[in-house]
Amino acid sequence: MASLTNEERTALVQALSLRTGHAESTPPQLIFPIAEHLRALEAEVVLVVGDRGAGKTQLKNALDRPEVRAALVRHASSVRVPKGVVTWSTGWPLGVEGPDSGSWRTLLGSGATGDDHIAIWAAYLLRTVKSSLTAPERAETEAVLTARGVDAQAVLRAHRAAGVSITASLDALDQRLERDGRWLYVAYDELDTIVLDDWETMGRAIRGLVSFWAEYARRWKRLRPKIFLRSDFYKHHRDVAGADVAKLAGNRVELQWSDKNLYGALIKHVLNPQDAVAAGSLRNYFARSIVTTHDAVLGEIPVLGKATDAKPFIDRLVSEYMGANSGKGLSFRWILDHLRDGNGHAVPRSLVWLVEFAAELELGQPRASRSHLLHHVSIRNALDRVSTEYVTQARTHELLWLDGLAMRLQRDREVPWRRREIMKLLSADFDAPWSASGARPPGRSSEELLENLVELGVLRARANDLFDVPDLYLQGLDLRRKGGVAKK
Repeated sequence: MASLTNEERTALVQALSLRTGHAESTPPQLIFPIAEHLRALEAEVVLVVGDRGAGKTQLKNALDRPEVRAALVRHASSVRVPKGVVTWSTGWPLGVEGPDSGSWRTLLGSGATGDDHIAIWAAYLLRTVKSSLTAPERAETEAVLTARGVDAQAVLRAHRAAGVSITASLDALDQRLERDGRWLYVAYDELDTIVLDDWETMGRAIRGLVSFWAEYARRWKRLRPKIFLRSDFYKHHRDVAGADVAKLAGNRVELQWSDKNLYGALIKHVLNPQDAVAAGSLRNYFARSIVTTHDAVLGEIPVLGKATDAKPFIDRLVSEYMGANSGKGLSFRWILDHLRDGNGHAVPRSLVWLVEFAAELELGQPRASRSHLLHHVSIRNALDRVSTEYVTQARTHELLWLDGLAMRLQRDREVPWRRREIMKLLSADFDAPWSASGARPPGRSSEELLENLVELGVLRARANDLFDVPDLYLQGLDLRRKGGVAKK
């Protein structure tokens, strides 16, 4: 393997440092085709379940684009794609067309009665598909369609006044779709943003959505829901999604990432930068270490029969070992093992970040030599930045209470803890605020919170009643491991 000149290495590392790893800004064309994930296209599938960063939003965005959807299907022949025209609509998030947190709290607060949490979703579904309604149907439900979207109570009152007209209109729409050979998929994503600072109200809203579609998913053949649900919501369905989730779970898709597919997603990102010159250089550099196939829309797609097929790529990217010899561990295994959460799950977002951050560090302080692009020290140091970024994103988007958790855990910063030690930390000021927004953690007691933190993967339960924090969260929570070795 011929050595690189410093100029050649710098150009390649510069190409690696391009920030493409943020899911919301990543072009859908960069999605790695996985047949099980693409089953979300099948009409019978209602639930799409995945961890934070598992690609729910990226998948939804990709499937929403006809040319990308068609390209993905070409690489997943086992998926039963509906025949006819498929159109995607957004049932959530609705932006200014839907309720804000205050409206949800007013509608579904502790005093809520009856089936308001279910009926409200029927009303907003009608508003979502209003462009597909006929003039008479719009006239019969005009009050529902014209009420201010932010005012959930006004929308619900209009729904009550309209009575069965709403169901009749949706029945008629479904029949027209079938007659015309069309499908209308309604996607519900980012459900954790319904009410960021109120776990109980968010749970009522999500339970209402699930209960609504548990009743109507079998009624309508061409009007189909796609509910993108976080894994912890699905696991704790009685607290969040409700018992009715079982009625929809038979044909669910779980966005799980095997090591093979994680590396496949990373390699696809690396080989398909938006800059054409960078793309050509990287593809030439890695040409002998990985087999690819080309797609006019999706670009270069790595062909991996098993996870170890990616090892030559990683060995060329970093070197075989995370140090001078095998005693420091194989890079191929070390990278994924240190990106797993407490449940042993890793997601592509963190893996792409690791390489991008390591490339940025390498540009600032070059260490790699011979034919490699990244030095193992850059990879190790980038892990801290991944943790910080991962926790920062969580505490500002989904887990707003992480600030309060970090503050309490930092009273004893060295992990692991024994059960009595972690319980003491979680119990401290339990009823006091956990965030500036008022958001509280998932749990009515410190015991329930501990269970949920393990379920979320923030903590990891070990033998002998010990509780650890995975590297993915360690630096981001400003914690350290007992007996840890200082980084170079």
